[in-house]
Amino acid sequence: MQPTPLINDLAKQIAEHLRAENPPAGTRLVERKLAEQFRVSRSPIRSALRLLHAQGVLGLAGSGGFITIDGRQASWPDHGATVTNEEAMYLRIAQDRLEGVLPERVTENELQRRYNMTRGELARLLRRILSEGWIERLPGHGWTFLPMLTSIESYKDSYRFRLVIEPAAILEPGFVLDRIALEACREEQQRLVDGQIWSVSSPALFDMNSKVHETIIECSRNSCLIDGLKRVDRLRRLMEYKQSLDRRYAIVRCREHVELIDLLLEERRQDASEFMRRHLSSVSVEKVINKVGAAQGISSADD
Repeated sequence: MQPTPLINDLAKQIAEHLRAENPPAGTRLVERKLAEQFRVSRSPIRSALRLLHAQGVLGLAGSGGFITIDGRQASWPDHGATVTNEEAMYLRIAQDRLEGVLPERVTENELQRRYNMTRGELARLLRRILSEGWIERLPGHGWTFLPMLTSIESYKDSYRFRLVIEPAAILEPGFVLDRIALEACREEQQRLVDGQIWSVSSPALFDMNSKVHETIIECSRNSCLIDGLKRVDRLRRLMEYKQSLDRRYAIVRCREHVELIDLLLEERRQDASEFMRRHLSSVSVEKVINKVGAAQGISSADD
């Protein structure tokens, strides 16, 4: 029996989540947690896990259920650089919101009519947008879009803020290196450098690169710094999606991520802090130029 569109979509989302998080091989997948994360019942989650096992992404646990395998051995579904209809609709909604075409508050019926989607298609998109943190369900009826960075000045402010907190976080007295998480990030960034960057989608690239910075700042054990960066990442997410990314620049930033992580793994925190400052300074210049010159086709790397 052919999987339903919902199962195919869930399998893709779970695969992308696992590829981004890169949990250790043998990690057991808990259906209840996945159902809560993707806001569906456990039955379609179970079917999606079976599909991923059939595709060679997951292994079977001896006591039943599914476990992760070594990410280098997994047969990841090749989504390529092709933009699906659903992805195109997602990006259209994001752009309409950024440009003020969509009001702050909307109903599902309004979205269905505007974008000519079925209820199932819209439900999948809303689950994704909700999980990414730029929309919330209103009590009783409708949805509200959350604030995001749209002006040049607010965009500059976000990078000035990051320049303050991210280099400092590396030097926090409570800093404890999460070697396993950083090594997983390094492997992911190296795969991008080795060629994956030419096929991964812009949203996935944003998530991979944001993950590097969030993993590093989480080592600081400073909840205020951690929450501050994650809030900025949520606010700037759509702005990054809207920009046309030149992968020739993006691959440079991924190489810098590898170098930054290597400094941390070598316990050279002072050098890593200074490298982080240089990295963010150069990226911020690229991003602001890109935003100001978007109409002329200027593009930058995602970070």
